[in-house]
Amino acid sequence: MPAPQLFPEHAWFKSSYSGANTTECVEAAFVPTGVLIRDSKQPDAARLTVSTEAWCSFIASTLK
Repeated sequence: MPAPQLFPEHAWFKSSYSGANTTECVEAAFVPTGVLIRDSKQPDAARLTVSTEAWCSFIASTLK
């Protein structure tokens, strides 16, 4: 019997700013405490966690 997951899998999505080729892929997932960010080529590697406020500020800066 497989071990139960302690945390549900997050709904990851690819950044629209990722390159058209497969070498530049950033993915993000919304969680209750903010946003997780990972390299899609290494999904099991370390993830960056940022607050919702930081994420919103980042997105706003890209729209200028």
